[in-house]
Amino acid sequence: MPVKVIGFNGSPRKYGNTFKLLSIALNSARRHGAEVELIHLGDLTIKPCLGCLSDVQEACRYPCVIDDDMKEIYDKVLSANAIIIATPIYWYQPSGLVKNFVDRLTALENMIWISGRSWVEGKVAGVLAVGNDSGEMLVVSALTTTLITMGFVIPPFAIACFNENRDVLEDESTVLDAMNVGRSVALMAELMKKFKAEKWFSPDLLSRMRDVVEFSRRKALENMELQRSSRDSIVRKLLSR
Repeated sequence: MPVKVIGFNGSPRKYGNTFKLLSIALNSARRHGAEVELIHLGDLTIKPCLGCLSDVQEACRYPCVIDDDMKEIYDKVLSANAIIIATPIYWYQPSGLVKNFVDRLTALENMIWISGRSWVEGKVAGVLAVGNDSGEMLVVSALTTTLITMGFVIPPFAIACFNENRDVLEDESTVLDAMNVGRSVALMAELMKKFKAEKWFSPDLLSRMRDVVEFSRRKALENMELQRSSRDSIVRKLLSR
């Protein structure tokens, strides 16, 4: 059974550079054995996150309390092996469509504190960012960091960026990057499908490894004593100037 890759277009324009790169990435994933689906976030009603976990940690869970199209998207993400998020760059950040979508994925990630595991842990992700001006690295950095923290796996070469006011299809370097996003996501999804690991994030690790904390505290104090004289000497020289 082939791996499933879902691409999310975070642009309200279904014909622009964001769509074009996502289409290329998904078709490359298909060529490398994946079953693919493209979803336009602009067609959906995805309301902003209510921040329930800030009141009660366990209140943020699947299914989310908000009644909107995210209910269907949750199930699609859960059934997929990988996702590719494509976003235009709006003032050095992803679009509001993408921000709401990613924020709402917290209901799957926060299942760590309900079931002991993030429900997106081990799924694969790639990111595409497109704009007419600068900000692309801020966008992909923010998104990839968030996705990794949620439990997604970001494979090598799984990002592509473009920040020029012209047709991206004329830029072969970026087109190649997008093709490799699709390829790397599909290949990693296949690997993760075969790789049966224990859960990556362990919510009870601290209670089982208290001795590691004490070891760190003790060694830091020992090192401070060893370095105290030399550090004090540096401070005295600075103060005497």
